[in-house]
Amino acid sequence: MGQNTITEWIGRVSGVLLHAIVRGLALTRIAPNYLTFIGLMINSMAAVAFGYGKFFWAGWIIFLAGIFDMTDGRVARVTNTVSSFGGFFDSVIDRYSDLALYFGLLVYYARVNRFFYIVLTALAMTGSVMVSYVRARAESQIESCKVGFMERPERIVLIIIGALFNRMAPVLWVIAVISNISVIHRIMFTRSILQGREG
Repeated sequence: MGQNTITEWIGRVSGVLLHAIVRGLALTRIAPNYLTFIGLMINSMAAVAFGYGKFFWAGWIIFLAGIFDMTDGRVARVTNTVSSFGGFFDSVIDRYSDLALYFGLLVYYARVNRFFYIVLTALAMTGSVMVSYVRARAESQIESCKVGFMERPERIVLIIIGALFNRMAPVLWVIAVISNISVIHRIMFTRSILQGREG
């Protein structure tokens, strides 16, 4: 079995499992916004695990929270309950979930007196928030601003990998550097589009 075949098989299996989870949640008639909020609560548990230095368990908890992140919108579509507020609420709660994880890391590094890693975590946290903010602000004036890297899915996958394999420092470096570079990229991209209109 070739690598592409294995990848396709994993994709199909994952798709089937995700569809089954979505159908099951839809049958419970739970509101998608509740799923979004449950995801925040689970990520808060991961933050507590980070705070106590239980990185491995935090990684698995974040993985569990990711299931809710992936299903809330799909459940809304299946149950025909998609709403503008739902999209807004999901975006806001995602930011809180991200900040909760970084807050847990800040607590841990403060407890073990690692000042440099407190600063690094703060830089990663700032970049993570600003990547999303700059895109939202830009798209209030231009059609699309998807340039750059380090969107939320990539950041979450990196944090899970860092937690499970106890390699959080390199992960924080990657997020801190690339997310802030992406912020600059998006600022320059938006500037060029707006100047082109005005010129």
